[in-house]
Amino acid sequence: MTRTVRRFAGAFVAVAVGIALVTATTLLFASGRPQVPDRLAAAGVVVRSVDAVAPADSFPPPVPLSSDAASALAGRLAAVPGVAAAIPDRTFYVQAIVDGRPFAADGRRQDAREGHGWASAQLGGLRLTAGTAPRGPGEVVVDRALGLSPGDRVTLLTAAGPTSYTVSGTVDSPGFHVTDEVAAAFAPGVDTIGLMLRPGADPTAVAAAAREVTGTGARVLTGDDRGVLEPRDDARMRWIGMQVLTAVAALSGFVTVFVVASTFAFAVAQRRREFGLLRAVGATPRQIRRTVQGEALAVGAAGSVVGMLVGTAAATPLGWALVDAGFEPATFRVRLVAWPFVVALTAGPVVALAGAWSAARRAARVRPLEALREAVVEQRPMGWARWVTGLLLVAAGAALGVGTATSGSAQHSATFALYSMMALVSGVTVLAPAVVGPVVRLLRSPLPSRGGAIGMLVRGSALTAARRTASTAAPVLLTVSFAVLVSGMVRTSTGAYAAGRSARVDAGWVVAPDRAPGLSDAAVAAVPGAAILPTTVFVPPAEGGDGRAPRTAFGVEPAAFAAVNRRLEVVSGSLADLRGDDTVVLTASVAAAASATESGASVGTGSAGASGAPMPSGGTVPSGSAKPSGGAVPSGGAVPSGGAVPSGGAVPSGGAVPSGGTGPSNGAMPSTGAAGSGAAMPSGGAGAAGGGAGRGGVPGVYPVMFADGTVVALRVVAVISDASIPGDMVLPRAVVRAHDLSALTSAVFVRDRVEVPAGSGARVVDVGTWAAEQDGAEDRLVWMFTVLLIAVSAGYGAIAVANTLLMAAAGRAADLRAVRLAGATRRQVLRLVTAESALVVLIGAVLGGVVAFGALLSIRAGLAEQVGAPVELVVPWTVVGGVVGLCLLLAVAASAVPTLRTLRSGPVQEPL
Repeated sequence: MTRTVRRFAGAFVAVAVGIALVTATTLLFASGRPQVPDRLAAAGVVVRSVDAVAPADSFPPPVPLSSDAASALAGRLAAVPGVAAAIPDRTFYVQAIVDGRPFAADGRRQDAREGHGWASAQLGGLRLTAGTAPRGPGEVVVDRALGLSPGDRVTLLTAAGPTSYTVSGTVDSPGFHVTDEVAAAFAPGVDTIGLMLRPGADPTAVAAAAREVTGTGARVLTGDDRGVLEPRDDARMRWIGMQVLTAVAALSGFVTVFVVASTFAFAVAQRRREFGLLRAVGATPRQIRRTVQGEALAVGAAGSVVGMLVGTAAATPLGWALVDAGFEPATFRVRLVAWPFVVALTAGPVVALAGAWSAARRAARVRPLEALREAVVEQRPMGWARWVTGLLLVAAGAALGVGTATSGSAQHSATFALYSMMALVSGVTVLAPAVVGPVVRLLRSPLPSRGGAIGMLVRGSALTAARRTASTAAPVLLTVSFAVLVSGMVRTSTGAYAAGRSARVDAGWVVAPDRAPGLSDAAVAAVPGAAILPTTVFVPPAEGGDGRAPRTAFGVEPAAFAAVNRRLEVVSGSLADLRGDDTVVLTASVAAAASATESGASVGTGSAGASGAPMPSGGTVPSGSAKPSGGAVPSGGAVPSGGAVPSGGAVPSGGAVPSGGTGPSNGAMPSTGAAGSGAAMPSGGAGAAGGGAGRGGVPGVYPVMFADGTVVALRVVAVISDASIPGDMVLPRAVVRAHDLSALTSAVFVRDRVEVPAGSGARVVDVGTWAAEQDGAEDRLVWMFTVLLIAVSAGYGAIAVANTLLMAAAGRAADLRAVRLAGATRRQVLRLVTAESALVVLIGAVLGGVVAFGALLSIRAGLAEQVGAPVELVVPWTVVGGVVGLCLLLAVAASAVPTLRTLRSGPVQEPL
């Protein structure tokens, strides 16, 4: 019984650890539902404008309502029975200046940098903890966590620059609240209207009546459906966390299958004489196969139960760790639901059976004469089916490697690289018994050269028991290949895109934000250079249909912008014509799509258009507020800076989870281009909606909706190549500022180092530092994600190696005692087993490294093609060395400890 327990201890531990990880990650995954924002929790019904049409973006921004449209809609909603008040929620950026720098204690909370009108405090059920509500344009209610009291002065950073306010009161919630009139000036565009219900009103009935008012022009949300209103930063963070959990769960299942397979393969090799005896007394191959499968099923079921209990206990602490690391928002809570437990209890037996499938078939082929063999020596380590399977997997991995090198997409390259590594690892593992011999001969030099008996025994043991050596080395192969590939891919791609950004900027220094999401107008005005002011505009979707698609636009001064952009290529027209309040420069792909799109509803010919968002049915709402002239701001309040939704005008971050900082930086100089500088001009066709066709197939007029909800028909004065900017169009800076009062400048590029005003939320860095920092926050999350996956893989692999060697030690007790009786000292026997363990780890590390480096070379080639510059291959040797060292340490310990116990035993006993 004791030998049986020891024999399957490795498989049991492998399944238990894997199921524990699967249970914990699936529980966390099930808990990752969007949360209703605290600031809207008291609103029983919330009306939200429709989302933009953006199939490639998991987090499309809402299409804003103009100020007039929002006020008119709120008036009609207030008349719905059961509604006490309909409050437009205006959101804008604002940040306190503390000790001369923007306060960033809650830097990861988007709502800590948001301002609202005081009426919006009702939507969250906020109550003053001290002081009074703001009564004038120079007063503000702040979070009491800032340590301020009513009557104190506080400097707030807004889009215009630092402005002094008086604290009128405090609340126990992040963010800032000003008067409703000031909020309306800061954020004329509105995407959310909260409905405060009368006592006893039924939210469902109110929601139904509200839908009659809004029609298809807005969404009406109640209950948990209001979770879609969480800040986009929180939603994106939650999505990243879900990818982390999915990857950990997938990796756990993948590694568990490999470890169980290697463990059962090793157990079958040890039990050949036992299976031969069973065959000799009449057992059929089917019965032998069922025996092994039954053992796997028992191990899988027991491991599932233990792993499920351990994973459930670990879920809550792991959830806290994910929040602290930035993979989940602060509102994340672990909830117990049923389906993760069903998955855990089912996955254990399934994974164990899958891992033992090949071993069971091999056991069924044992012949009765095997019971008569005195020496257990592998006669045929490789069969034809194994050769074919291994070669097919290696060929598939090589083909995917070619796809990685030739792919023009960063996301596709990463996917191809991962699949290539998985196929190559699987193939090399299958072919490992045939590869062990050449690798052992290649690694002959590391084995002892003096007193050559030990070295001879080590080599002979590895060569004559190739299947056992391969089974023990398989976890190391998987662990090392994964560590080298993932860490190298992340570091290589991060450096590649940073180098690409630097090469495309013709400047010596960059004025960048300091603990703020962007630069204010005051900081921009204080330095000479090329400033980039990003915003999000909305246009009819290229594929037609209802709704509006988001597009990234940059507000620039044309001459300065052209001077610092090395990738700028004007295909048609002139950038010098980008002036006035009704001009735009489009990229070639956007111009082509606009020319091919049939004309839609007319938007008029003036620069002040109708209200932007689709209007609710029933009644006519006055057309959108006219285009602001200069963006008037009430006295005592400066224009808020960007970043907040909806008026923040933040540039999309690419949608997909970054893999090592891949993809262009938001709002900065271009890093990569979807098309080369030779982008083809759009073919002739109809012009944009309302504008008619322009010369050469370029749309003459291009209508866009800005963040304030107004629609403006812009004249297309030039077309640039797609590689010129990491966006869709270029506008005069004054036009962006007039329509997006909360937009922040992403950077200012200057020739020489300059000084920035104190308290402006700006700093000066060199171009290389700026390029490396553009995706700094996402790079940090990606690297932490990488280290987490490597830690899971390394810990799992080291445990698997240790368990396999423990099983091997139990089966080799007689051999070691025989070596001892042949004259070997105890120290020599220990050297023998530790050298064997080191050789196994070295074989796995070499094979894993070869597989991973092949995939990394393909990735480097693909990155070089994407960024248009040489790419340095970066491998974090510290991480790789730590992985190999951990496997080596546990392998040596797992072989030395049972050997010492064996050497203390009595005379030689031949095991069955």
